Amino acid sequence: MTSTLPSSIPSLSITPDSAPLPISLRIRERLDAAGVAYLANDNIADHLRDGELEQLEIEVAGKVRELLRSLVIDIDKDHNTEETAERVARMYLHEVFKGRYHEQPKIASFPNVKKLDEIYTVGPITVRSACSHHLVPILGNCWIGIKPGDRVIGLSKFSRVADWVFSRPHIQEEAVMILADEIERLCEPQGLAILVKAQHYCMKWRGVKEPQTSMVNSVVRGDFRIDPSLKAEFFELVKQQECMLST
Repeated sequence: MTSTLPSSIPSLSITPDSAPLPISLRIRERLDAAGVAYLANDNIADHLRDGELEQLEIEVAGKVRELLRSLVIDIDKDHNTEETAERVARMYLHEVFKGRYHEQPKIASFPNVKKLDEIYTVGPITVRSACSHHLVPILGNCWIGIKPGDRVIGLSKFSRVADWVFSRPHIQEEAVMILADEIERLCEPQGLAILVKAQHYCMKWRGVKEPQTSMVNSVVRGDFRIDPSLKAEFFELVKQQECMLST
């Protein structure tokens, strides 16, 4: 007598007399088949199916448990680490790396009815990320300058999209470029400038252990790139916003 698998679960990658493949492997197989990149700072939300994030959380928790055991921590008797694996899995998938696994927040754009063409800046926006090399925090501030085009988005939406982009393992230089790409896609401004100042715990907490060191980088596009006066105005506005915070 032969048995057949229900047609409702074709994604389980089961072969006769074998157990289902781990959910992470099934997702990777799907991404590879589609030719989709899944680097540390890529978003893969469009390629996750219903219920798979919950399954992935269970798998990640199991892997973290094994990591703790390999670190010779008695998680069966230590009340402090008894549920650490589950906490870490939730933290990675739904908080610090949510920009990989969750869809972009809904961000509506609106017509620039008054044809506003003067620049404005939003900031400082707190950004939180993690170094791709050591998975330790990157914490800092972001300023966004806009010369509007035909459409605009609400000020709070800049904070939401920045949080979504930075909530992934990153190097800061790439994070700023990805954020710029997303903002250009959302509102197609005539000009865009982004400045990020952040401290990296891979330098503060380990390695050279320089607690005061920070990294500053920027991206300028459109009119900010071709008009030096606009670029200078953006950086002057950032200075003024920083002075307001220090008073």
